[in-house]
Amino acid sequence: MQQDQIKAYIKQVITNMPNDWLRLTTHRLDIYDESQAKFQFLDRFEEMYNAGNADEAALSELPTAYDYIRLGHPLSSVLEWTIAKLNGLTAGHVISFQSQTTPILAVLRKNLFANKKTLIAYSGNLPQHFDAEIVKRVYNYNFELHEVASPSEVPAFDGSTLYIGHQDDLFSVDFNDNIDFYLALHPTLGSVISVSSDHADYISEIQHVRRRETIAMTPANCHAAFKQLFDIPADATIDAAAHKNTVVNTIQNITEAHSKAVVCSSGLSTQYAIVMGLIDDALTNHPGKDIRIVIPPNCYGGTNDQGRRVAACIDNVSVMDLPVDGDHNMVQSIDTVLAQIAQEDAVPLIIAEIPTNPRVEVPDLIQLRDVLSKTRQTASGATAVDPVFILDQTFCPNVHFLGDNEILASVRTIAYVSGSKFPSGGKCTAGYAIANTKAAGLMNVIEKHLQLCDNEATDLQLQLLAEQMPSMLDRIAGAYANTRKFVNFIQETLPAAKINFVSEELAAQGFTPSVFSLDLPTQGDTHEERENYKRALNLKLINMMIQAIPTESKYCVSYGQLKGCYWTIPATSTQGTTKEEDKDYIARVALSANMDLDKHMQVFKEFVETL
Repeated sequence: MQQDQIKAYIKQVITNMPNDWLRLTTHRLDIYDESQAKFQFLDRFEEMYNAGNADEAALSELPTAYDYIRLGHPLSSVLEWTIAKLNGLTAGHVISFQSQTTPILAVLRKNLFANKKTLIAYSGNLPQHFDAEIVKRVYNYNFELHEVASPSEVPAFDGSTLYIGHQDDLFSVDFNDNIDFYLALHPTLGSVISVSSDHADYISEIQHVRRRETIAMTPANCHAAFKQLFDIPADATIDAAAHKNTVVNTIQNITEAHSKAVVCSSGLSTQYAIVMGLIDDALTNHPGKDIRIVIPPNCYGGTNDQGRRVAACIDNVSVMDLPVDGDHNMVQSIDTVLAQIAQEDAVPLIIAEIPTNPRVEVPDLIQLRDVLSKTRQTASGATAVDPVFILDQTFCPNVHFLGDNEILASVRTIAYVSGSKFPSGGKCTAGYAIANTKAAGLMNVIEKHLQLCDNEATDLQLQLLAEQMPSMLDRIAGAYANTRKFVNFIQETLPAAKINFVSEELAAQGFTPSVFSLDLPTQGDTHEERENYKRALNLKLINMMIQAIPTESKYCVSYGQLKGCYWTIPATSTQGTTKEEDKDYIARVALSANMDLDKHMQVFKEFVETL
């Protein structure tokens, strides 16, 4: 009787849900409390269920669930809640993944640090690209494999037991006393892992793997799972192969690179495949050498956190800081770091954003090329391993770094882009990576790890990229034009403000971002007073914009959107896991080619008049 009641309520929810639950890829900071993000949505949703309220208006007012897509979103949260309710589990103990493999890696990671043995019991086949040898050798995870006919045959084990089964019905969980983690693999939609009641301490660790190395089951696939539950006809089949061919050709045309390109479920899953693939390559071709992942300390928090998480798992991998902007020069910092790595006879993997985030700075590219291509010696006088430059090109995916006649042709360079930005205009999270000729041979091992983690783009993501990428260069040009006008207007209207944006000279070289950072003038007798005043002023400006132009101005962390203007404060959003001393409490503004620029300038003028 209760199961029928749950299903009836959920069917109403799926019928009445807001459109944003299917199409939004960036979280709304105006209804987001990060300290409560992992439970606030479900607490309120539970209250609505108890009241029998499934009205669209009420659903629209629910707080942001997790952080949209990667860590979770409304539909993944509702899916997990439904599976839990139907199986007598706690909602927080059910976690959906787009990947079939990454939840396995999440349990193995936790047990690595707990020094706990893991038994992987499976019925049928393991996930398609799961390679036990690589997972043990490269990821440093240890486990035993045991095939069983059904969950009831899972043996007792001194350690953690993860059961894996293939299921068309994700809403059925067949736990028993010998199973600690029950992983249901759906043939097309992803996977759902359920955690036993006495393993609650694994939940946040599993969620964090989902946040940093993959994504939650996509809204479209969660929706498809509910359609299966209610026998609603599925959407039409997507010709993924044709769309992927279009996307890859477009990537190669835009970048002027000829290597294999990979298309991934998100920007961070792209980066993870690159890093793990390069570590695999280093272990193979430079056995016994240490590996150094070099990362700017104030870059995007996901990049920073992911690199440190990888290094924590593998004995001969460590992270080195690379100060890149503000009072630091990227070229000088790279030269210093590479000299040190050469002395240690280690393998250097450098991750950097150009332009930098959030200061929007571009290094001297000739000097950058020279310092990256310089031949260095180890302490013993041998030739040091040359670096791989991993370039986050999300701000300016139009710049030609990778062509055979371009500035970085002499440097092993792999560029990657977050697809939720310009490539899709915010319609999906898929990312991509491609290499120049000198690094082209590395793309095979990167693709191998992308497939192992089951982090390739979904069919719908490929379709959205195929639709949106052909117009990307025009949208970049239009968005830059609006951004330049807005920056010039702010400089004239509030000359005391400090703006970080590219110069006209850099724009002429092709660096045409549509993001700038705004350091508002402040006042006070002490540093603390001045900092608090500026932070309050940031919020005042953002709130004025949102209230005056609610259809366009959003308190949101993304950019490259198809329309409107996004505002955020990096220290409280994209730099969430960055060390406090490296955070930037400034406003970051992202404009599109399609927006009412005159209205935004008018509101900014009104803001200045209140100072």
